[in-house]
Amino acid sequence: MAWLQLTLEATHSNSEQLSELLSHAGAASVTLQDAHDDPIFEPPPGCTPLWKELLLTGLFEADIDVDSVLAFIKKSYGELPGYSLEALEDRDWIRACMDDFKPMQFGQRVWICPSWHTPPDASAVNIMLDPGLAFGTGTHPTTSLCLQWLDQNFPQESIEVIDYGCGSGILGIAACLLGANQVYGVDLDPQALIATQANAEKNHVLEQLHTFSVAEFKRQHETLQCPLLLANILAGPLVELSAMLASHVAPEGKIVLSGILAEQAEKVSTAYQQWFTIEEVTQEGDWVRIVGTKLE
Repeated sequence: MAWLQLTLEATHSNSEQLSELLSHAGAASVTLQDAHDDPIFEPPPGCTPLWKELLLTGLFEADIDVDSVLAFIKKSYGELPGYSLEALEDRDWIRACMDDFKPMQFGQRVWICPSWHTPPDASAVNIMLDPGLAFGTGTHPTTSLCLQWLDQNFPQESIEVIDYGCGSGILGIAACLLGANQVYGVDLDPQALIATQANAEKNHVLEQLHTFSVAEFKRQHETLQCPLLLANILAGPLVELSAMLASHVAPEGKIVLSGILAEQAEKVSTAYQQWFTIEEVTQEGDWVRIVGTKLE
């Protein structure tokens, strides 16, 4: 089936109303993006940043009466926003999306493989993970940095690991497959915990990987200390949570921090120096990974 994209210029204040109008006009889906491709990595404390100028795209069947759709929006909204039209070729969009995701290697042993691919190396540590809402599929440099560290440094003995801000569970699953006997996956977002559980089951590590909300983890494991803690979140929370995260690392244990822009590395390192010897700051693109060893 061929499709037609109708894109409207919008602002934060009118985006919800225009989205509803596109849906009422017959759009099969409505998507929203920043008009200036301005990503927001970390808001200032107490601030909720919002894109000022947006693009709303409604996807319609190709035989839609465009003039009627535009007239409906103009009548309902009172005026017709700036817009553009684009015809999309008839193709298998699901297959096209699947073709964009290939197995990815991190270090020597770790691979991330979509479920529709056969792992390139059957003897490797193969994490089966599909793209979606799943808070991390290995493509972002911060996830890549953590996976590379796990590949190169995971201890030979079986250990317990905390994955704080587990997202899709990708780091915790990697730890399980590399030999951890138990992983504690912690996240604020209930959807992240659901995604972690589903991915753990898909990778046959559900018995090793246990998920907790932040409140549950604090209530049940306030005094827990592990030889390794992973936290791939953002610089602000890493600084604010430094004392708590440090308390969960055993003496001489390792902490691996990421989600940090290069210009934030010094601030994060300083926040942890009273508990850890900072051993490395490794950069990939604009992002860094910080690794420290807990003081005795």
